[in-house]
Amino acid sequence: MATNPIIKKQFQGVVISNSNAKTIVVKVENVKKHPKYQKRYVVSRHYKVHDEKNQYQVGDKVAFVECRPLSRDKRWRVINQ
Repeated sequence: MATNPIIKKQFQGVVISNSNAKTIVVKVENVKKHPKYQKRYVVSRHYKVHDEKNQYQVGDKVAFVECRPLSRDKRWRVINQ
């Protein structure tokens, strides 16, 4: 039997908060287009991301990937760059 590779979601964004221990809040922005009027607009979403070494500061660009649930809100971890 062949095993299927696990596809993990991966995003990039900017750190907007690092006040929690081992947790950063990352803002990810996407550009969408209105179906009828064709106008482009920005949609943003915040993710709580696990940062084991507390090495990222506000304003840093980070890449993160999905993982197992680490807490009630955290399902993401930073990719080492």
